[in-house]
Amino acid sequence: MHRPIITPLWLLLACTIALSSVANASCAPWLDHKLKQLHSGKPLDLCEATQGKPLLLVNTASHCGFTDQFEGLQELHEEYADQGLVIIGFPSNAFNQAAANEEEAAKVCFFNFGVTFLMSETIEVTGANAHPVFQHLAQQQGEPSWNFNKYLVDRHGKVIDRYRQWTSPTSWYLSRAIDKLLL
Repeated sequence: MHRPIITPLWLLLACTIALSSVANASCAPWLDHKLKQLHSGKPLDLCEATQGKPLLLVNTASHCGFTDQFEGLQELHEEYADQGLVIIGFPSNAFNQAAANEEEAAKVCFFNFGVTFLMSETIEVTGANAHPVFQHLAQQQGEPSWNFNKYLVDRHGKVIDRYRQWTSPTSWYLSRAIDKLLL
């Protein structure tokens, strides 16, 4: 007599578990990390933010000759965000050119350059203490050689290419590579 109610409940539970595991499976394991957003304390779940989307991951610094690339990265964000591209900046002091603290780094990004794309808390991007995301990027395309190395990642988590610091975010070849990922 209770059987008709129990069967649909088991079916609902099984479907929920299956959908949950499928959703988690589409996140590349190397992106399965939680950070905080720059100077806000808000969580930045990389799987949630990037799942099924092409990415441009960039190691950044606030006091570098390439810091004005924030402007070009913001232009890319404005041009491609509606099409699915996710840009995430990762502040780092790997090359001794970061702001003294996250408040200052946030001022450079958000006030000076009007950045609206995601910015993580300050992390290590080189060497043995590099964050696991950058360890993976280094294994696939090489460790950042300076600030503002840009890593292009497809929607399945495959690292496609690395563009070094002297490659402008608005260069035609980076834009062309992004266009290909968005098809």
